Amino acid sequence: MSIQADPGHGNSPAAWATVTIMLVAISVGTLAFWFEIVWAVYASVGLLVVGALVGWAMAKAGYGVAGPKYMPKAHS
Repeated sequence: MSIQADPGHGNSPAAWATVTIMLVAISVGTLAFWFEIVWAVYASVGLLVVGALVGWAMAKAGYGVAGPKYMPKAHS
């Protein structure tokens, strides 16, 4: 069995931004679906895609777990 370094479990600025944007998109989309606001449902789907693209772009810019701009916090 090999020992691998802890990858951080997605605890990076890129992951936090992605999850926050996607969580807002899902919440808005759910409310829009409930109140039958069709344009807002489609807008939330677009925001969901934007969240994924933001995470990908931030990871490529170095803010992902393996990026040079990511500063991991020590666990106590």
